[in-house]
Amino acid sequence: MGKKAGKKDSQLVLRLDKDERDDFVALCKELDTSAAREIRAFIRGFMKQHAKASARKS
Repeated sequence: MGKKAGKKDSQLVLRLDKDERDDFVALCKELDTSAAREIRAFIRGFMKQHAKASARKS
């Protein structure tokens, strides 16, 4: 049986202050989203932004 399309198969582990993490998770819940979804969105935006910057340097 193969992987489902779009299935996530990797993890990124990071350490941060417990209070900061708790505040972030609570805010995400208030905004009806998940912390993982917001972090993925940040990573995609960061990669896109820096890909453009990298292309301009070439």
